[in-house]
Amino acid sequence: MRCKVVCSAKIPSPEGIYLCFSPVISGSKENEEYFKYTPGGTIAFNLVRKETAEKFELGKEYYVDFCSAF
Repeated sequence: MRCKVVCSAKIPSPEGIYLCFSPVISGSKENEEYFKYTPGGTIAFNLVRKETAEKFELGKEYYVDFCSAF
């Protein structure tokens, strides 16, 4: 299953960086299609290393794929 999210927060802390992603809601026909199926929610990662967090741009959209690990 694929969803489309936007990086909605990058909050520094002494231990690392908190990253938060929210479902896209508008801006393109594709985003409106995704919004129909994922109208709300968040994906959050706590204490991400600075080098990793730098790869994500605040306000930029990303695809997230979920698949079984088994």
